[in-house]
Amino acid sequence: MRAVIQRVKYASVKIGGDIKASIGAGLLVLLGIEHEDTAGDAEWLSKKIARLRIFDDDQGVMNLDIRQAGGEIMVVSQFTLHAKTKKGNRPSYIQAATPEKAIPLYNIFNERTGREAETEIKTGDFGAEMDVELLNDGPVTIIIDTKNRE
Repeated sequence: MRAVIQRVKYASVKIGGDIKASIGAGLLVLLGIEHEDTAGDAEWLSKKIARLRIFDDDQGVMNLDIRQAGGEIMVVSQFTLHAKTKKGNRPSYIQAATPEKAIPLYNIFNERTGREAETEIKTGDFGAEMDVELLNDGPVTIIIDTKNRE
């Protein structure tokens, strides 16, 4: 699994021009799932994201996690995070999981992230054409890949 985590002042996702979900201050997580991912990857990543200390404390130091900051979380599926661009100019998405594999893992990730962060997870619709709007706070953007646990 690969996630792009953005600390936001707000975020929303529209489908067909209608707002499907929106959050105030918190995290927007763009989540890509590849065919080798497992429930273990979802578990590890959900804990990592829920415990990231990237919100400012009273001293202006990034020292608080999402729970301590009282933030919200939105997760949007994004298979293009697994694009391979080595050959040519047209990205290949062969590493991305099929919907049959990805949807259950997406649901597991959302459930576990909500439990870890003690908040409701807002989402778009898996596989839908979506418009995502956000105001990046900081900006703070972090990329985590479960295959490269740094």
